[in-house]
Amino acid sequence: MNVLLVCDDVWHPAEVIERGLKAMDHSGIDFDLVRTAKDILTPAFVRRYDALVNCSGGSINAANSAPWFEPSVTEFGPEEFRDYVKNGGGLVVVHAGLTIGGPACPAPAYTEAVGGYFVNHPPREMTHVTITAENEITCGAADFSERDEHYQLAVTAEDIEPFMRTESEHGGVCVSGYRRLFGQGRVVVLTPGHTLAVWENRSFQRLFLNAIKYAAG
Repeated sequence: MNVLLVCDDVWHPAEVIERGLKAMDHSGIDFDLVRTAKDILTPAFVRRYDALVNCSGGSINAANSAPWFEPSVTEFGPEEFRDYVKNGGGLVVVHAGLTIGGPACPAPAYTEAVGGYFVNHPPREMTHVTITAENEITCGAADFSERDEHYQLAVTAEDIEPFMRTESEHGGVCVSGYRRLFGQGRVVVLTPGHTLAVWENRSFQRLFLNAIKYAAG
C-alpha cells in the first residue's frame, strides 16, 4: 500500500512524524512524506496513492508561516480535498490537520469532508485516551495516557461514528477519534499526535495504521 503523508508546519515539525514512523512496524505500507504541499500536490499526484494522510496545518512548512492555500497558485486546496474524498479517496486527518478549517484557517470545503475542526487546546498536559467502540480501527488498540496537546473539536457533521475520547485536567472530555463516509470515500479523524511520545505509543500506532487501512478500503 502506498500512502501519501503531508506533514510539517510552523507548530508541528515533520521530525516528530518521521521519528514516529521509524518507531512503528508499518510493513506493507510505504509512506511518501511531503513537507511543502503547496508546490507539490496536484489532483493527479494525489491519485497515485491508496490513501492520503494530512498531519499538517495551514502554513506552508515549518520554515514558512505563510498560508498553504494560495488562490490561483495552490493546485490542491480545500475544494480538492473535498472532491478527492467525495470521488472515493481515503483521508486520515491527524492532529494538526484539523487546524485547517478552524477559526485561524477557514476552509469550508475541507471541513465539509472532514466533518469537524480544531477549536482550542489547553497547555500540554497528561491526556488520557479511551477507546469507546470496537471496530476495524480500534482493533488491537487499548486505552493509553501520554503528555500531549489535548485538542478540542467542533464537530460539524451529523453522521460521524465516534470510537475514541480524550480527557485531561484542563481540557475536559472530548471526542478524539471518529470515522465517516463522505460521498464514495472514507474519512478518519485522530486528534492526538503533537508529541513524539504519542507517536511512539503502541496503541496510537495501531490506531493510526488501522485508520489508514480502513480509509483505503
